[in-house]
Amino acid sequence: MADGVHDIDYDSLIRRNRRWDLICAGAGLVVLMVAVLTLLALILDLAVTGARVIDWQFVTSYPSRNAGEAGILSAWVGTTAVMIVTAFLSIPLGVMAGLYLEEYASRNWLTDLIEINVTNLAGVPSIIYGLLALGLFVYGLNLGQTILVAGMVLALLILPVIIVSTREAIRSIPQETREASYGLGADQWQTVRMCVLPAARPGILTGAIVGLSRAIGETAPVITIGALTFIAFLPPSPVQGNFPFLSFEWLNTPFTVMPIQMFNWVSRPQAEFHVTAAGTGVVLLAMTLLMNAVAVYIRYRVRRQR
Repeated sequence: MADGVHDIDYDSLIRRNRRWDLICAGAGLVVLMVAVLTLLALILDLAVTGARVIDWQFVTSYPSRNAGEAGILSAWVGTTAVMIVTAFLSIPLGVMAGLYLEEYASRNWLTDLIEINVTNLAGVPSIIYGLLALGLFVYGLNLGQTILVAGMVLALLILPVIIVSTREAIRSIPQETREASYGLGADQWQTVRMCVLPAARPGILTGAIVGLSRAIGETAPVITIGALTFIAFLPPSPVQGNFPFLSFEWLNTPFTVMPIQMFNWVSRPQAEFHVTAAGTGVVLLAMTLLMNAVAVYIRYRVRRQR
């Protein structure tokens, strides 16, 4: 071209960019496959090792100093009880907080500060929540080292995750949906209750299950507040024969959970306890996958009803 300006070889440039795209895509695929295959190998090794001890006796027996007689009854019951408290506290609070921030809160410096803190809290190490619960709930409020306190600390741990996921799910609902509701004469709460929340339910549910899946495997917070490593009894039953037929005494009992039981057995020198810990890991993984499967099923049913 005139004036010293050279023609650009667009064909060569396009070929070079495509070549780099293929190289980057190939490198990303290799890294993904290495990560996935490593994870699958670890899970397979855990399953093969732990499957040898999983039977009815293992699930229905208390821990023991004899590896051949040790079971996880108190551990999985404690995990289930703690997760019930965690879900009961975290999901309503997280959904209401996310709903308020997205639909009702004014856009000012205070709201911005709350949003920044919620986002930052999602990345705080779990041991910090354990120290907070130890100082506030155990010593400050004298609630003791109980199932209730464990559920409260894990609820605090996953609350930012549920808030963020709730906000993202609500934000994904088109503004036209709200405007159509307002046009039919509905007020803001009716619009949120009958239009926004039902449409955002799959996303909210996904965030809640992701948070609970994180909480079920946490060890540091519950160790910090004093969860037992060996426990040979179950909490009192929540159902009783006399009026009012419900008992909340189980909330104030000592507890253990499956990650702590695994930690206890792995720390022992006997190889038999390591195999028992692997079996506990398989059961814990199965519980987590079951939670996610329930979430997928509910989300599928909700989408079919829409």
